Amino acid sequence: MHHGIRLFSTFAFLLFFTGALAAETVPTPPPKPASVSIVPAPPSVAAKAFLLTDFDSGAILASKNPDERVEPASLTKLMTSYIVAHELNAGKIHLDDLVTISEKAWKMPGSKMFIEVGKQVPVRDLIKGMIIQSGNDATVALAEYIAGSEEVFVQLMNQWAKKLGMTGTHFTNSTGLPDPNHYTTARDLAILARALIRDFPQHYAWYKEKVFTYNGIRQYNRNKLLWQDPSVDGIKTGHTESAGYCLVASAKRNDMRLISILLGADSARKRISESQKLLNYGFRFYETHRLYQAGQRLSDQKVWEGDTDLLAIGLTEDLYVTIPRGSYKHIKPMMEIEKVLKAPIHKDQQVGTLKVMLNEQVLAERPLIALNEVKEGSFFKKLSDQVKLMFADWLGE
Repeated sequence: MHHGIRLFSTFAFLLFFTGALAAETVPTPPPKPASVSIVPAPPSVAAKAFLLTDFDSGAILASKNPDERVEPASLTKLMTSYIVAHELNAGKIHLDDLVTISEKAWKMPGSKMFIEVGKQVPVRDLIKGMIIQSGNDATVALAEYIAGSEEVFVQLMNQWAKKLGMTGTHFTNSTGLPDPNHYTTARDLAILARALIRDFPQHYAWYKEKVFTYNGIRQYNRNKLLWQDPSVDGIKTGHTESAGYCLVASAKRNDMRLISILLGADSARKRISESQKLLNYGFRFYETHRLYQAGQRLSDQKVWEGDTDLLAIGLTEDLYVTIPRGSYKHIKPMMEIEKVLKAPIHKDQQVGTLKVMLNEQVLAERPLIALNEVKEGSFFKKLSDQVKLMFADWLGE
């Protein structure tokens, strides 16, 4: 009897064991590879330097010699225009103000608005003359009106360049006329272009105007991309013999805005065709998403020794990422929070870091901040939490 049970048990064990072995040796299909978005290298661009960036995320999608010092020519007027817009917003000057044209402004060489010495011209017209006609005369007139002289205005230009983080830039005039100490970089121009669009969107609308007539003279915007590509709404051309042909362009398709910086092309036609290449490349192979809004509640975290037990955390600014088209589902946000959060915690205090990953690449890294204040709790609340923390520490939790 016992012998029969032993045989049955052994037989059952062998069946189980061999079955387990069989189950282990059954081949399983290989896992499906993750979908990979393939992005080709940027196109070959005939220019001394260039850079393509996304307006919202700041991601650089293509570049060549982005930090090389170059002559900006009339792209200089982007900084003059930025300061003019700032003065307008601050209420220090007004569009209807009349500016008396100095002899210096009237005599300026190069491209002109054709203003006359001694005449009074509204700020509004001078701005259009500077932006659309690239008038050196209008530019100097504005500089003198804002700062008293072009020399003092140049100080403002360099101070704003420093404030914006344009570390490779130095200005000696407001127009872009050649000077050995007047230089910038493609990266700095991208910083300036983003700031102009971001800080003064109403002022930026002037850059898409194609024609301006003043004093009976009709002149056309030199940015021919405005006619060629309906998504383009700016920004500015530049040209001197030494700088070559330059263009800072911006286009918006759907909810994505790109900015291209092209410096030192060998013809007006090339600066248009090469800029178009860059913009088409960026829009075709990349997409931009806003992942989180400023102040959005991303998580609630446990707080010890406070008058409340929970802390809402989020970001100080909207978070955008630019990624290869089709790879959005592979984005992984990771929060790194301080292990123990103790009151008091002030509003906007950093309590951790948010990293956004795509495969092994860090797309963005931002500080996580407290969205609300947590004050110290009562004596008994603090004592209770201290005991709980002590036991948690003992238990290794």
